[in-house]
Amino acid sequence: MPHVDATVLDAAALLAIAMRGLEAGHDTLGVAPAKVTTPVGSWRSADGTVRLDIRTDGTYAGSIAGRRKPARGTYQLDGATMTLRDDSGLRTPVTVREGVLEMAGHRLALL
Repeated sequence: MPHVDATVLDAAALLAIAMRGLEAGHDTLGVAPAKVTTPVGSWRSADGTVRLDIRTDGTYAGSIAGRRKPARGTYQLDGATMTLRDDSGLRTPVTVREGVLEMAGHRLALL
């Protein structure tokens, strides 16, 4: 069973996890995912609490407010879902849309 870092899950994230799969072919908001391209670049949440740098070599680095250890590891893209796997083995699913990444209740925009 994958390790889950509960410090980054809020009510919206838990609801999204619970609702996943209710509408086949659609995400948790009932919207069909847009065509996905590799999300390489620097991403940040509107409030600045989450920052994520996706690199072309399959690695990422980031920071989360309140978390002492920086986030870094590898990522794998499968359709509209990217899975981040940090150095400790924590796996974080990320929904990829045109211009937006959604992860653990946060929406990140390309800088």
